Amino acid sequence: MIFYIDDLAVHFPYDKIYPEQYQYMCDLKRSLDVKGHCVLEMPSGTGKTVSLLSLIVAYQMQYPEKHRKLVYCSRTVPEIEKALAELDHLMEYRRKEGLVEDFFGLGLTSRKNLCLHPTVSKEKKGKLVDSKCRDMTASWVRAKAGKPKRGQQEQEQDPTMEIDTSIELCDFYEQLEATPSPKPIPNGVYTLEELKAYGKKMNFCPYYLVRQTLPFANVVIFSYHYMLDPKVAELVSKEMSKDCIVVFDEAHNIDNVCIESLSIDLTRPILDAGARSVGLLADRISEIKKTDRQKLENEYSRLVEGLRDASTARDEDTFMANPVLPDDLLKEAVPGNIRRAEHFVAFLRRFIEYLKTRMRVMHVVAENPVSFLQHLKDVTFIERKPLRFCAERLTSLVRTLELTDLEHYSSLQRIAAFATLVATYDKGFLLILEPFESDMATIPNPVLHFTCLDAAIAIRPVFERFSTVVITSGTLSPLDMYPKMLDFQAVVQESYAMTLTRNCFLPMVITRGSDQVAVSSKFEVRNDPAVVRNFGQIMVEFAKIVPDGVVCFFPSYLYMEQIVSMWNDMGILNEAWKHKLIFVETPDAAETSLALANYRKACDNGRGAILLSVARGKVSEGIDFDHNYGRAVLMFGIPYQYTESRILKARLEYLRDTHHVRENDFLTFDAMRHAAQCVGRVLRGKTDYGLMVFADKRFARADKRAKLPKWINQYMTEASTNLSTDMAIGIAKKFLRTMAQPIESNQTGVSLWTIKDIENRQKKVAAPM
Repeated sequence: MIFYIDDLAVHFPYDKIYPEQYQYMCDLKRSLDVKGHCVLEMPSGTGKTVSLLSLIVAYQMQYPEKHRKLVYCSRTVPEIEKALAELDHLMEYRRKEGLVEDFFGLGLTSRKNLCLHPTVSKEKKGKLVDSKCRDMTASWVRAKAGKPKRGQQEQEQDPTMEIDTSIELCDFYEQLEATPSPKPIPNGVYTLEELKAYGKKMNFCPYYLVRQTLPFANVVIFSYHYMLDPKVAELVSKEMSKDCIVVFDEAHNIDNVCIESLSIDLTRPILDAGARSVGLLADRISEIKKTDRQKLENEYSRLVEGLRDASTARDEDTFMANPVLPDDLLKEAVPGNIRRAEHFVAFLRRFIEYLKTRMRVMHVVAENPVSFLQHLKDVTFIERKPLRFCAERLTSLVRTLELTDLEHYSSLQRIAAFATLVATYDKGFLLILEPFESDMATIPNPVLHFTCLDAAIAIRPVFERFSTVVITSGTLSPLDMYPKMLDFQAVVQESYAMTLTRNCFLPMVITRGSDQVAVSSKFEVRNDPAVVRNFGQIMVEFAKIVPDGVVCFFPSYLYMEQIVSMWNDMGILNEAWKHKLIFVETPDAAETSLALANYRKACDNGRGAILLSVARGKVSEGIDFDHNYGRAVLMFGIPYQYTESRILKARLEYLRDTHHVRENDFLTFDAMRHAAQCVGRVLRGKTDYGLMVFADKRFARADKRAKLPKWINQYMTEASTNLSTDMAIGIAKKFLRTMAQPIESNQTGVSLWTIKDIENRQKKVAAPM
């Protein structure tokens, strides 16, 4: 269908549209028009991705002179694939409508997912794939093999250089480098599989092909980390213009992603590995001094001129880029005491030894970066300024020494990144040294947490640099929390209700068991046998009446293990097995994938299954349980974070003092967004149906319910918020019988709009009050 929003012609690739999709597009257009940021909460399964792409592509095509590239950030590879498939479908529809457009859309993911090299691609670890790829593609490796840089003729090579024919290079990379065109791929939309297929056909490396052609793309879809993690963003996102439209989809957890991207943990094994790497560097420097001293002299000269100039000579992808270094610092010259390679290695050795001595304490230490740096200076005379240049100086040295097998230097790179961060930021960070893994442990296993407390630090450059940033998800309530935590102004903040002709999902709160004992995951009662038995009884009773799949969520892995063990002793698992098979999510990704595959198989063949999962786990975030794969979701308890965590306590204190967010408000907000994310898995569209069961008496409180998304709250009635198990089963049976009937009511005009409905709506809005 084709309709207008103001003067913008939107091509939507379906015959009808949901009212919330239309409203979502209108609000999105308002943000684009005023070049402002927005927070939009759209109900699960109502076509958020296609709405977003339809509106923004229409905007790009109508105003090509504005060159507003769409950078769409998602969280997982399946979500990236899904968005690319939706974009492909949209562009196919536009072509059918007779629009001939120059359009280029593609996705970027790690080398591990795109590599075609016959041996490197078989590696299971991403770091190994990266390391082996760099060993074949680094500029000095190629120079030794006699391969010129792009645009350089063979005769321009250094005639004195001996060519080593034994060096293995990547044929796919070489073929791409030998191509004179900067964009050796036709326009179109390429999914990751299509990209690999094109790479095989042309003998091009898909990963470097995408990196090379990013500037030409109208739409780029990739992971959050390419935008938020400074170590990666420096390589991928630095060339993007200010007018880019940046979308963070599934952004309910964006604050945690920001914090993780600027946090580093150091352990004794990492420090030991770093010390070994320093030894390897020292050996290599001695070797180079004997064979090619000029290389070190040239590097020294470049560093005197300043890092900005030095970085032009740097192979940008031989090592991880520096963590957020301000522009003014990059223009400075590297401090004299670390310019010479041997001085820098001695500097690193001294710094690592200092960190090792700090690890020997037997009590918890918490201090800010200023205090840490002062103590470091008092003990070792190491100044702050050379520390700030550590990551960049190490990258320069790795390139000069022409090191291969960079996997061996990853621990040293982490230590250098830590040095740079601790010396760059005064506020918003805390160092916590914990000598034991847990309060119960007796053998020391020290960890130095350098933790970011302020999510705004990582995302601030994105908000300042790009004119429109869209934060969107199905679970963002309460909306005003995100502008506070991320420190930005939103021109539009909107949560949309869900329009339904029949109530296809039923949220209900079970506050007590059939024996009238209150159920809760509250710490004082969570392991009470009566509470555990009631939780088990809820699962068994729903397993009896719900067809196909039932997904159960617990606040943590530890609690799930305790409960399942107690259920086994009580005979509850044997009772559940009579009705459905039981599968369990574990921290191991491979085991969980296998459990999920078997769960789906059991649902498909009619046996039915129960999947026991964890809030904040893999299943709660990226897996859809559409139709028969999820007819009920049971949320056992409220998924609060572990409140004794020192890192969490420090963050809560920072939020209170800096952003005026009270501790309890944040903890409840965080728990409720994860609970909503879990129960939202059951509904993946308006033709789907399912039960959302909140099993904890605290969910009945008004302050908890107020933090649930608008689209869940609108269908939660007073009659369904204080139920016992037997009452809930009675209501659920009636609901499931109703859902089993064919849909008789016509959805058109209510939950589905035609062009005529859109026009009527526009007339109403345009009419004077």
